[in-house]
Amino acid sequence: MYSFWQRLTLSDLSLNRWIDASYIHRWVGSLQSWRQQSWLMQWGDEIGAILTSLVFILSPFEKSIPGLSTETIGLLLGGVAAFWVLLTLADKRSGGVTPIHVTVLVFWAISAISAGLSPARDAAIGGLSKLSLYLLLFVMLARLCRSSRIRNWLIAMYLHTALFISVYGVHQSIYGAKQLATWVDAESTLAKTTRVYSYINNPNELAAYLLPAIAFSIAACFVWRGRLQKTLAVVMVVVNTYCLQVTYCRGAWIGAIVGIFVAAGLIYYWLRPRLPKFWQSWALPIVLGSILAVGGVAILLIPSLRDRALSIFSDRKDSSNNFRIEVWTAVRKMIQDRPILGFGPGDRVFKKVYPIYQSSPRFSALGAYSVFLETIVEVGYVGLTCFLWMILVTFNCGVQGLERLRQARDAQAFWLIAAIVSMVATICQGTVDTVWYRPDIQILWWLTVGIIASFYRGLVVHEQQATDLVQDINS
Repeated sequence: MYSFWQRLTLSDLSLNRWIDASYIHRWVGSLQSWRQQSWLMQWGDEIGAILTSLVFILSPFEKSIPGLSTETIGLLLGGVAAFWVLLTLADKRSGGVTPIHVTVLVFWAISAISAGLSPARDAAIGGLSKLSLYLLLFVMLARLCRSSRIRNWLIAMYLHTALFISVYGVHQSIYGAKQLATWVDAESTLAKTTRVYSYINNPNELAAYLLPAIAFSIAACFVWRGRLQKTLAVVMVVVNTYCLQVTYCRGAWIGAIVGIFVAAGLIYYWLRPRLPKFWQSWALPIVLGSILAVGGVAILLIPSLRDRALSIFSDRKDSSNNFRIEVWTAVRKMIQDRPILGFGPGDRVFKKVYPIYQSSPRFSALGAYSVFLETIVEVGYVGLTCFLWMILVTFNCGVQGLERLRQARDAQAFWLIAAIVSMVATICQGTVDTVWYRPDIQILWWLTVGIIASFYRGLVVHEQQATDLVQDINS
């Protein structure tokens, strides 16, 4: 059984033979001599971090800043991808490939086959291009985050941007904001409740954006040094959490609850060897019980929170629930027609095909309102199997990295815990929502996966190689 798990999660995978025999990998480092002579390329990783930071800083504002659009973010992602290619050709270092990279490559290959066989091929090829940009962003992030300094920088850029967005969300909750769409059932007791959306212009998307921000701001309380920095981290936790609550996004609340339980388990795993015997046995039950008690009291005492939470179980009586059920019914018919490889990747494919299956013009949709259903529609059950495999391998690599950091008592482990929690929480919300495919949310998803990949045990040697290379260049 253990051997099967090792093979399934690629834990015993040795990539050295493939690297030595790969024709493509022979091009890695082909421009190394040029890099050694170039003053600018000595700062290649730092330049890559700046380019990537621009993506994180600008992507949440694509709907609120004139002249900034999804196409602009796509151009920035293209620039990041091109610079990653340049860095790879100019860098002889090896060891950057992890089991996560393998599953990502397989998922891309399945998506490419699906695009080639799609009945809407032009739209599917466009969707494949977008997917390729996101995956290249992942490999860039996995590379950059091997450096703890750059990792800290990227996370700090995201957290400060999220704080700016959350502050405006809090302002909307206090002073009110025009509702840009019917986000609350007109017949419910929450009909006049303001759902904040900040600069993102959608409360569900804002909630998805804040889930990782809460996890990483909590981690910052442990990683950041100095009283001022820790105080700022606490402020981020409070502001982000409050802003998430006033989005009234039920899917994000579910994701947050699941994320809290995962975080409690991982932190307990981190601390357990240093706890007294009593707390080794009872710390986790007491913490989880306290969390459930606080959550239950909050639901009982806050009417708006209680009504919104109970609407989850109202089935078709809630207009939002009824809309999702109607969309899922149509999506099920789509899946039945092309179950193996789907209709092809991308939202444009869905927009072309869905109207054929929708039961009424009142239930038009931009997506399947579920990450897993959307994956089946786009790349079939074959693609879903690979997607679940990728999540499993990523989670396993994260746990392995946490074990190594626990032995070394490295505080960077809290970034890893936050990344795992963010991944789980985002997927939980995505199970009943469609915002997972928005650029700002996709970018954060691949940030969490990239951070987890950067802690892979095989990259310890790579860090030493990086240090040696920098010393060679400087000499």
